[in-house]
Amino acid sequence: MNTSFTSLAIVAATAFVAPLLLGLVPQLPLPSIVVEIGLGILIGPSVLGWANADEPVQVMSLIGLSFLLLIAGLEVDYERFRGKLLQVTGLGFGLSIAIGLVIGLGLDAVGLVRSPLLIAIMFSATGLGIVIAVLRDAGQVESSFGQLVIAGSSIAEVGTIVLLTLLFSGESNSVGARVVLLGLFALLCLVVVFTVARLERSMRVMETLVRLQDTTAQIRVRGAFVLLAVFVVLASKFGLEAILGAFLAGATLRFVDRDQAMTHPQFRQKLDAAGFGVFIPFFFVTSGIRYDAGALFAHGSTLARVPLFLAILLAVRGLPALLYRSLASGRETAAGAFLQATSVGFLVVASRIGQDMGLISAANAAAVVAAGLLSVILFPLAALTVLGRDRNGAIAAETVPA
Repeated sequence: MNTSFTSLAIVAATAFVAPLLLGLVPQLPLPSIVVEIGLGILIGPSVLGWANADEPVQVMSLIGLSFLLLIAGLEVDYERFRGKLLQVTGLGFGLSIAIGLVIGLGLDAVGLVRSPLLIAIMFSATGLGIVIAVLRDAGQVESSFGQLVIAGSSIAEVGTIVLLTLLFSGESNSVGARVVLLGLFALLCLVVVFTVARLERSMRVMETLVRLQDTTAQIRVRGAFVLLAVFVVLASKFGLEAILGAFLAGATLRFVDRDQAMTHPQFRQKLDAAGFGVFIPFFFVTSGIRYDAGALFAHGSTLARVPLFLAILLAVRGLPALLYRSLASGRETAAGAFLQATSVGFLVVASRIGQDMGLISAANAAAVVAAGLLSVILFPLAALTVLGRDRNGAIAAETVPA
């Protein structure tokens, strides 16, 4: 059996070049994800044809997607989900699903889509990792506004993954069966949390972990990877989507990893290094390679759907931000609307699942992903512009004599 690693090497080189280009041209206000997908399209069959999504590339891409969702699960601060914050953001997500379903039914009526529910779920997602990166750059992560947006984005991240798994898993045809399997899988997660928590009470185990964590053993990183692999495999065995297993692995790790600041402050940074330094770029570059640019440009009507889908994304996730007016200023509410409407990774995954199930055409999938790429470029810039004006207005108000 002859296995070629040429495409793997080209994808690795592309993943290296993408952030380097951004570093050389700091004036270019683009997230690395956009450049990685764009370069993937360039080197893929749609343009230059230098690389293909062959088996080695697909394996690395799957690991990259799993790592992306593991880190997403780690980033969700579940302790924020309480009180009025939980009520407002939860209601906002429910409203997103409702708006998306109404729009999906309208698109179905005119023959543009085949599954209104899939459209509703796809456009109700938010790119949590992108939102957190933008808020961190703006110095807003720890602010009340930042926590509000992160909470709303977290619910959207968790909710859309669960809904996609329950309603559009290719492994099982019965929604009721998936609910039961999801319950059993959640019970298994609780067992893992309980078992690890008991082990952490053992001084001998903890001393061993601390002793091995910064040696060549890198025991905590290895443990996280084992947890990720086991949860992905078990999710598949339970007839659920692997993406849910990867996300819950990150969520489980966050629950059991309580003392990171005291005994292992570098652990999360090591996971980021492994994920964003090696595996995750493979997923985004490969997504570009698999992107059907020909379907996007084949017909003018397909290209015209890109701004339509971009407007739908802003409506589905942006309009519910109006509920935040009781917790944020007007400009912060507007910025939150733009940030919550930023999504691309989930659109890539969901459109791929939809294509595999015959629920979304190649043309619509290409247009949806293109809209997601534009959202990552345009919406964070709009949000930062609004926040910048808000800060300038506050400073001006403070300097006005009483």
